Amino acid sequence: MSAIFRLANRQTALKFKTNFGLLSLVRPVTLKPQPAPKEEDLGHDARNMKLGRPQSPHLTIYAPQMTSMLSISHRATGMILTFYTIVLGTGAIILPDSIETYLNALEEYHVGGVVLSVGKFILAFPLTYHYWNGIRHLAWDIGLFLSLKEVYMTGFAMLGLAYGSAAVLSVI
Repeated sequence: MSAIFRLANRQTALKFKTNFGLLSLVRPVTLKPQPAPKEEDLGHDARNMKLGRPQSPHLTIYAPQMTSMLSISHRATGMILTFYTIVLGTGAIILPDSIETYLNALEEYHVGGVVLSVGKFILAFPLTYHYWNGIRHLAWDIGLFLSLKEVYMTGFAMLGLAYGSAAVLSVI
């Protein structure tokens, strides 16, 4: 039905145009091509400033929370432990002597007391922190200590255990 109406309209329009000379009233239009205007090569921030868009404050508006700091430091201690593994494994392969030789050399230089304890603490803390925080995460995985109060309580307990264990390991 629509095809019939379309055909009828076309036939009527053609007769109307030719009978009344409307085809001669149509003015020809010629478009002149022009190159597109060059866009300014602005960076993201400069373009948004020019458009009047405010910049998002990103991380500067957030106060550090214990939960986020413990999460970030858990990842950092994991990377530190990976670094220890790579360095000690590579050292075991490349160095000509065993570890006992290098420990004896430290004893000959009379490195001891506070310096040795601080060095041991620096080496032990990432291990103890990652260990105790990993146990805390395992407790969360089985559904324990998930309220906000318990999360903070286990966070403080984990920090105490991590520092305490590292201190004990550093004096041994």
